[in-house]
Amino acid sequence: MLEIGRITSAQGLRGEVVVRLISSERSRLDPGSVLVAGDERLVVTASRPHQRNFVVTFEGFSTREAAEELRGRTLYGEPLAGGDDDALWVHELIGAEVVDMEGVPRGRVESVQENPASDLLLLDSGALVPLTFVVGWDVRGELLRIDPPAGLFEL
Repeated sequence: MLEIGRITSAQGLRGEVVVRLISSERSRLDPGSVLVAGDERLVVTASRPHQRNFVVTFEGFSTREAAEELRGRTLYGEPLAGGDDDALWVHELIGAEVVDMEGVPRGRVESVQENPASDLLLLDSGALVPLTFVVGWDVRGELLRIDPPAGLFEL
């Protein structure tokens, strides 16, 4: 299963929650879509854009108290049929070796941190590399090539 987003908070009094979607596929939140949070299966009954996020209602959650129980949960979904085979998913980045345009190794990806401007690769060297600097990867996502600005890796 792929990470789709995260429930950040309850919204209003009728069981709605705010979802920060990390997928570029807004259809993940269409009514009838099925998502998983932990061991719970959640069916979307309604969603609408809200600032940079979405307000979502799930089947069986009709009160603010019920919605509060979902706060902080990560949402997962099955890969979409006919998806982009060349796409690189966040979970595939973990453990990838990072090299710059000259082939100099810069470290391995330990995690991906959310950031408003661009998510950041946290490398085992301690460096933070914005995803916008990734310019290529091998087929399996085991090697990422980056084009960083001068000085990014200097102390």
